[in-house]
Amino acid sequence: MKPTLRQIRLPGRVRIEFAEQGDHGGTPVIALHGVTDSWRSFEPVLPHLPSELRVMALTQRGHGDSEKPADGYRPADFAADVASFMDAMEIERAVLVGHSMGSINAMRFAVDHPARVAGLLLAGTMPWFGRPPELVQYYRQEIVPLADPVPDAFARDFQRSTLAQQIPDPMLDRFVAESLKVPADVWRAAFAGFIGDDFSPRLREIGVPTLIVWGRHDAFCSAADQEAMLGLIRDARLVQYADAGHAMHWEEPQRFALDLSRFVTLVAAGAVAV
Repeated sequence: MKPTLRQIRLPGRVRIEFAEQGDHGGTPVIALHGVTDSWRSFEPVLPHLPSELRVMALTQRGHGDSEKPADGYRPADFAADVASFMDAMEIERAVLVGHSMGSINAMRFAVDHPARVAGLLLAGTMPWFGRPPELVQYYRQEIVPLADPVPDAFARDFQRSTLAQQIPDPMLDRFVAESLKVPADVWRAAFAGFIGDDFSPRLREIGVPTLIVWGRHDAFCSAADQEAMLGLIRDARLVQYADAGHAMHWEEPQRFALDLSRFVTLVAAGAVAV
């Protein structure tokens, strides 16, 4: 099974690219990538997912081959794009999968559009990306001064920092190439968006089953962050990848696909126990 690559104009918003695979009558799953990634972030996972799932991996605004407007890079803006995408695709409810920045956007969507979320899988996440001083310092010292063209070495170092295990060089090269499609102003705006929007108190409003996936060697999101997530989202459980880092879906795509497909099956059956 190979995904179909499509583009869609979201009414009154932006044009985005997305990859779609699986049964159109199956449970809708919408996947949201991390900052400077694209739908290709889920490319290693897609071949391992069952055809019964209708999976749509979006390239969010400003990223990859999607449209790159001058503004609109707060989590609420990304979440509004997802709502518009679901309207255009005639999807009432979906399971949202978010990695890193995508997890923040997925949570924002769940807060802003609770009736449209069946479940959440949040990978490489925390409740408050703006609180860790090392992330704020990285943004100020490394991201703010960026200029076009963004150096290959910078994008490569950034992507490598998400890994605890080695991945094939061609795979890493693809992810770096996607990062290099993102202009410097979008790097700045996207980082500023998720660092500057702490809506963590509202995570208590999320009432859908939530699976939190965390690599123990994650250089960005700590064990304490995961405990905080469990304390804020009442129907959440945590799965740990002992050998993985922040990008566990690249390092262990088969396991990630299995965890995702099992979670979606349980959500669809109304049988999730957390």
